Amino acid sequence: MSTGTIIVIVVAAIVLVAVIAALAAAARRKRLDARREEARELRREAGARSAQAEGVRASADRQEARARRAEAEAEEKAAQAREDKARAQSRAQEAERVSAEARAQHERARAVDPEAADSGEDEAHALDERREGSDVEGADVVDTRR
Repeated sequence: MSTGTIIVIVVAAIVLVAVIAALAAAARRKRLDARREEARELRREAGARSAQAEGVRASADRQEARARRAEAEAEEKAAQAREDKARAQSRAQEAERVSAEARAQHERARAVDPEAADSGEDEAHALDERREGSDVEGADVVDTRR
């Protein structure tokens, strides 16, 4: 082989290596660009999902707040109902006490009145009928003196 041929082969080899290196660099750049684009797309999707998650979280927070308000209102109504029930029981006891006092007063009046019937059954029935027909809140005692 002649020196010229060797120089041509060496130059061709160097050119070939340079072309291969340039192609490899271009392919590497292309892969990096593709990965950068994929990363941008993933970031865009992640941002959209984050915004969606924030919206869902805000909705859940609002719903939880509504549930807490409803629960508080229910507890308040239950407490009011317990107070009303206690007040009604107290008034019923008071009405029963006043009714018993009225019966006792009738008994004393019957004992003092020489014209009163001995049994007092009519008066007791009248008291019971009035008590059943009257409102517990009113619980007014009506004087049934003759």
